[in-house]
Amino acid sequence: MNRREFAASILAAAVMPLALVHPVLAGTEAVYTGTVPGTGAGGYDVVAYFSEGKARPGEAGITAIHEGITYRFASEANRAVFLGEPARYLPQYGGYCAWAVANGYTAHGDPEQWTVHDGRLYLNYSRAVRWRWERDIPGHVTSGDANWPRVLDE
Repeated sequence: MNRREFAASILAAAVMPLALVHPVLAGTEAVYTGTVPGTGAGGYDVVAYFSEGKARPGEAGITAIHEGITYRFASEANRAVFLGEPARYLPQYGGYCAWAVANGYTAHGDPEQWTVHDGRLYLNYSRAVRWRWERDIPGHVTSGDANWPRVLDE
């Protein structure tokens, strides 16, 4: 493989995940419940992003229901923290991909692709999309806030 072919393959690998971002159909639910049906943040502990600085799966036996959505936690302590101030820990834009919302549509959020910015949790569709998100977080937040929740109906 020559340099040009190598460069093209690297570019294709970086761009391919972006081609997989599918807008979600109109009438989308306000909270993306992820790969674990009925759970917010895909079953990950939303407090751990803040307290541990990492994505940590929650336990099926340690849960709290907030506005009809079940959230899982890695510990009873994290569950108690969440119950004291749930809105502080919820992913922005209902857990949909923050970059997609900033660009006027919805896509699934991956709890492994996350950012905490200004005390708020944002999820992204993939690592490549998170990289794009991180290039201008303040600008994307401004756009996302302007688009949310209108994008749910488009």
